[in-house]
Amino acid sequence: MAAPGGGGSCFVLGASGETGRVLLRELCAQRPFSRVTVIGRRQLSLPEGSGVAVQAVVDFERLAEHADAFRGHDVGFCCLGTTRSKAGAGEVEKLVEAVGFDRCTILRPAMLLCARQECRPTEWIMQKVLRFSSLFFPTAYSVPVETVARAMVASVLQPSGEKVEVLENKAIHQRGKAAPQPGT
Repeated sequence: MAAPGGGGSCFVLGASGETGRVLLRELCAQRPFSRVTVIGRRQLSLPEGSGVAVQAVVDFERLAEHADAFRGHDVGFCCLGTTRSKAGAGEVEKLVEAVGFDRCTILRPAMLLCARQECRPTEWIMQKVLRFSSLFFPTAYSVPVETVARAMVASVLQPSGEKVEVLENKAIHQRGKAAPQPGT
């Protein structure tokens, strides 16, 4: 990987989702890469000066036809998350590990605390309950999406040295809180 901290480049998959939007905002605030590419199904309207050099629109059913969008990057962030029940109990993680990246960090957050654009009534109720319980058990059942994004960036800037690293909810909290906050 090229030296982060103003050098190198990265791509972000899933920048239209909750975690992806916050990650993109974090990357633009910290500026650890000289080039950020957003790869997605559709063009996003991003604020000017966001630091995104390129947006690549790809058909995920025909990824082989879009290989150029992924070339030339030092780091890739994938925010195409889903619930554990939908993900198939680690099947996606096994596929990612099988690709054989030089290094891979997998984050397994508990319930994300965020203001979703998508209406999920049961999740909204759970978020209210978990925000309260986080006062007593801050790392047990939930994690703010901002903490997840900071943990993702910190995992690149301060790598653990492990080829495959898996961060459960408590470790995400630790890594995300230890990461420098924008403007500090």
